[in-house]
Amino acid sequence: MSTATLPPPLTKKDFQTDQEVRWCPGCGDYAILSAVQSVFPELGIKRENFVVVSGIGCSSRFPYYMNTFGFHTIHGRAPAVATGIKAIRPELEVWVATGDGDALSIGGNHTIHMLRRNVGIKVLLFNNKIYGLTKGQYSPTSEFNKKTKSTPFGSVDRPFNPMSLAIGSEATFVARSVDVFQAHLKETLKHAAVHKGSAFVEILQNCNIFNDGAWFCPSSSATASRRAISWCTTRTTPGPPTPSCSHTWSTGQASPRRSAYFAPGTISPATKT
Repeated sequence: MSTATLPPPLTKKDFQTDQEVRWCPGCGDYAILSAVQSVFPELGIKRENFVVVSGIGCSSRFPYYMNTFGFHTIHGRAPAVATGIKAIRPELEVWVATGDGDALSIGGNHTIHMLRRNVGIKVLLFNNKIYGLTKGQYSPTSEFNKKTKSTPFGSVDRPFNPMSLAIGSEATFVARSVDVFQAHLKETLKHAAVHKGSAFVEILQNCNIFNDGAWFCPSSSATASRRAISWCTTRTTPGPPTPSCSHTWSTGQASPRRSAYFAPGTISPATKT
């Protein structure tokens, strides 16, 4: 009879490193890091089989704070590096931590092709609608007429909707959560983890230093979670986007490839067609 014993189950502490976590006090990155470190040990995957890849930005410190394999790449290139890792080592769980500037500006083209290739990468896009690491320039998701250090008279660009971009790229899993909605965020991460294919999770977060109140409505305690997660923008004419909850991102199949498409605010998979 074998006397071998099973290793003790992994815990959140197993995914924490000895590095000092260095984000601004009150940054939403702390909440996201805590959620990821809580979810990973529940997935039943060996710690050495995780790889966290990042580009450049506040969110890109992530690999230093995750006790897994990691790769801190160059600006916008995390999707390309992650695709290469997953292609050559498909048994690994490859996660990308990126921001609205890193993923949608210099890395926009890489993000599109990473999603359409659907090799099984899990993408966490931290969206605070600002460039935080470089001290407050407008980003691809900043609202129209946003006044920042790089746009002192107001930006003339209308913002990207990351969800629309992911769906247009034929992503097979698209979801949205909020940094401070820990229960919903953790549940969303679990569904992304078990999805067979690439998963794209937009996480709305505040930047209390350079863009405080970025998502005032979704993060307000007076706003119900379901309504907040369903929040989207509609633009029928040039100008600032208008909050709207009329478009609930229903689970209707926009593509035959979409096998696990979740409506924000729900954890209800679409039926595969």
